[in-house]
Amino acid sequence: MTAFTPLHALIGGLLIGSAATLLLWLNGRIAGVTGMLTGLLVKPSASQSWRLLFLLGLVAGTAAYEWFASQPTPVRQGFPLPLLVVAGLLTGYGTAQANGCTSGHGVCGMARFSLRSLVATGTFLSVAMLSTYVLRHIVGLAA
Repeated sequence: MTAFTPLHALIGGLLIGSAATLLLWLNGRIAGVTGMLTGLLVKPSASQSWRLLFLLGLVAGTAAYEWFASQPTPVRQGFPLPLLVVAGLLTGYGTAQANGCTSGHGVCGMARFSLRSLVATGTFLSVAMLSTYVLRHIVGLAA
């Protein structure tokens, strides 16, 4: 695991906030990544280009970071594949129940002082902390 670097966190937060703000100002859309992906794959419409460009920008940003980073991001080891599949399915289920993901509620909804987003984000964080505690201290996965 790498050490926390406040500068990288600040730059990342500024980039995420700027992207969400520009998408709202220029396109009138909320930067909810799950909604974008769902709209692109499940509910196609005439205006798909902005969704595709935003999602490609996320991938390109990650690739650019890896390209310019002084050392590659380490791959996490020690998590059983069935557990990862269950975690992914539960995350998808929770996202569907909350009508949005952490980017939609945590970044955009909280910035708009949405009560629904406050509750959703609090639930996301609480479940994440509980899951981490259970997996590390009860199940014994410490990666």
